[in-house]
Amino acid sequence: PRSVSAAFQEYLQHLGLQDFPCGLGSWNKSRLHGRRSSRLEEAVPPGEESPEALLELLRDPHSPWALPPECSPLDRLLREVAVLAPELLRGSGIFQLVRSLRILDKGVEEVDEGLLRFQQLEELILSANHISRVSSAHLPRTLKVLELCYNAVGDLQDLCAQPPPELQHLGLGYNRLCGPSQEKHLTVDFWPNLISLDLSFNSLTDLPGLVSQLSTLPNLHILLLQGNPLALTPTYRGFLVDSLPKLSILDDIHIWPEEREHFHGLARQPELIRSEARVVVSIGELKGLPNPEAFQQLEVGSEGPVITYSYYVTYEF
Repeated sequence: PRSVSAAFQEYLQHLGLQDFPCGLGSWNKSRLHGRRSSRLEEAVPPGEESPEALLELLRDPHSPWALPPECSPLDRLLREVAVLAPELLRGSGIFQLVRSLRILDKGVEEVDEGLLRFQQLEELILSANHISRVSSAHLPRTLKVLELCYNAVGDLQDLCAQPPPELQHLGLGYNRLCGPSQEKHLTVDFWPNLISLDLSFNSLTDLPGLVSQLSTLPNLHILLLQGNPLALTPTYRGFLVDSLPKLSILDDIHIWPEEREHFHGLARQPELIRSEARVVVSIGELKGLPNPEAFQQLEVGSEGPVITYSYYVTYEF
């Protein structure tokens, strides 16, 4: 399986940290033998480039070596470090510089133990990949943000074995979670510092059961549950607002004091939570179908051919 470490190595090659104007070469060969430091004001030997000139080649938008405007802060940081202090990027030094790692839509299937080399990592974004399982043993303990949206995660047991203790945001939207077996992993025992939780567009169905687990999270302020079957229940939003008094934002909509007052007491009436929901779909107009009135009615007893048309409509939820 393609791992996060493999994707990161490809990313480094794409940045060209060993190529001009980065790294060590004829453009700063005196640095190679330790005869010159990275101080900008230091005299530059003939035939070499100054650190200022090399940085200008990276920063000037008209330079052929400039990064595109949409590049990440990590891209710029590593490229500039490769100019000023290329020795820091040798061996394991590069892993000490990375605090935020984003690997999106790179076909990653495995969160491997190579991630433990990132001893300062605080933010890990692995959205839009093919990850189905995440082992907490392979996650740096320093993580505060873990984003796994648009993957194939269907079980949280391995992730919750020893999760990062300081995690503040967990993004699991657009995955394959289905309750009630997964809800037991969403408690304070696993996520004592969680502030934001995205569970949108999964297959969670047990609203009271999920709320009973989420109510143990003392710092939860932002919650996304839209796109789950449980969000179709008539009292969905009111029940959540009244059950989780510390919640500030639900499904990207701010909870105002007036709304909380309006739903006050609903949490103590679980009998209002129904296990099914009714959806009414109305079809206003269909285009591209033959008009039945346009066919000429056959006379009684006529031997002419009879043409029939049949149609069906498919709904996907």
